[in-house]
Amino acid sequence: MIDLPGSTRVDRRLPKEAFYKHLSISAALKAKFVSDIDRITIKNSLTKENLNLVDDTDIKEILVLSIELKEKDFDKKIVEAIARQNPHKLLFLLRYEDQVQCVIYHSKLYCSKWMSEEELALTLKGNSLNEIWDDLIQQVAIHNENVAKMNQISVNEELKLQDRIEQLIKNIEKTKKAVWKEKQPKKKFKLYQDLQAYSKELKELTDGQA
Repeated sequence: MIDLPGSTRVDRRLPKEAFYKHLSISAALKAKFVSDIDRITIKNSLTKENLNLVDDTDIKEILVLSIELKEKDFDKKIVEAIARQNPHKLLFLLRYEDQVQCVIYHSKLYCSKWMSEEELALTLKGNSLNEIWDDLIQQVAIHNENVAKMNQISVNEELKLQDRIEQLIKNIEKTKKAVWKEKQPKKKFKLYQDLQAYSKELKELTDGQA
């Protein structure tokens, strides 16, 4: 469950047509907007005032949008378009039947896994909207356990580190397959060297030594 103060509750439904008309998207994406989305509701509005925060920040409002879907596997470019063209910071709760997925945009889209309402656990942490926003990004976007334990770096550094770890894991798997297939000794040796380098870097990053 998402435990948000009652003072932030809005629960205002937004007409789909009025919503997508303000978006600069292709006709095909507008068609998907209509066909894939059932309803959009502003669930919560997080502001300095209704959260009784002291610090002023460049972020003035964070909106929690609930989007009920007709299709679970829908085009997330719709969500990205909404996030990129909206002046507010947006936390999306995508809902399909009895499942929910959290989506947040920070340079790119980050999605949680699909889960039941009971499994969903998001909290507000921070003394300002900037801190709360960074923490929401961490809760939704950071899924690597090693990265999640590194509290001494910024959220942007965490995301960059997580991306690099994921890329190294892909490189290692790809190179392992290439090593087994390669017949020429020189090329095989070069691939093996690459594999060792990837593995060494991955160990350093996951051990927090890099």
